[in-house]
Amino acid sequence: MKTLVLIEAPCSLESFRRFIIVSTCRSFITESYMYDFEIFPEREEGPGAIYIEAADKVTLKKIREMTFVNAKEVLGIIYSSKSGNTSLKWRQTRRKNGKVTGEASPNALVNLVESGVITQEWVNSYLESSKHSNEIKNDSKLNTGSAQ
Repeated sequence: MKTLVLIEAPCSLESFRRFIIVSTCRSFITESYMYDFEIFPEREEGPGAIYIEAADKVTLKKIREMTFVNAKEVLGIIYSSKSGNTSLKWRQTRRKNGKVTGEASPNALVNLVESGVITQEWVNSYLESSKHSNEIKNDSKLNTGSAQ
């Protein structure tokens, strides 16, 4: 059984850019690309597709399966993991701030925390609330089972 976490959180463009890098190309991205806030990795359609929607976008270089683009005025980003377990969208709300929504795998959660998209407290709170809702579900199953 796949355990996916529903994500809906405010997030800066830079945090989401870091998440994509950490999740896909940290081991081979050039240092200059890593620290340039306008450079984003993209990947062709299919499993693991990453698409940057921007007012102005220029292709820079292809390294392995990633195409690095220089993007100005980013409006949105669509990210999906190669495994298909994570599917996230970042949408601009104001300038370089936005909102990330979608489903994330436990592995992606670690990367989301590491890159500053969500906090460890957010994850802890989510785990507590899901534990509590599971306890309620289990209690109701016990109660309905004993009533028969």
